[in-house]
Amino acid sequence: MIDKKLIAVIKKGSIGVMPTDTIYGLVGSALSQKTVERIYRIRKRNLKKPVIVLIGDLADLARFGIKPTPRVKTFFGKIWPGPYSVVLPCPSVALRGGGPCPGKKFAYLHRGTETLAFRLPKPQWLRALLRATGPLVAPSANPEGKPPAKTVAGAKKYFGTKVDFYVSGETRAAASTLLEVKR
Repeated sequence: MIDKKLIAVIKKGSIGVMPTDTIYGLVGSALSQKTVERIYRIRKRNLKKPVIVLIGDLADLARFGIKPTPRVKTFFGKIWPGPYSVVLPCPSVALRGGGPCPGKKFAYLHRGTETLAFRLPKPQWLRALLRATGPLVAPSANPEGKPPAKTVAGAKKYFGTKVDFYVSGETRAAASTLLEVKR
């Protein structure tokens, strides 16, 4: 069962440290530019590097204007849910037929790369949380250039009171494998 208080604080724009399906992440709403920018500041992340977005199900990709082809959906079925982050195109040019331009809307996430990395985690509790909160950015819980925190105590040494919450739990202790899908 997921914690309703955790859902509420994430939905209001809070950021925190919690276990993901791989390692501890510094998490916050992927749909809030203000939240994402705060994560970049706290983590001292290179402003040119995009972050990974955790999703609760494949339908979340549509929120980012991404419509995978049947071939790509088949590929997803082989690796997801699981510890694989998949880089997908999120172009800033107008789509054929005058469709929406999702890349401009999510420039704060893709940082000019016009790609976004998504992961559909395996743990049921995490997917349930993501379905309740919406997609979350989840860079590793460490300042840029430092090793990822392996415990909440380690994360607290890095971030102290700069984050709004800490959640302890088990992790896989290894980062996700990054894969790229080309058009």
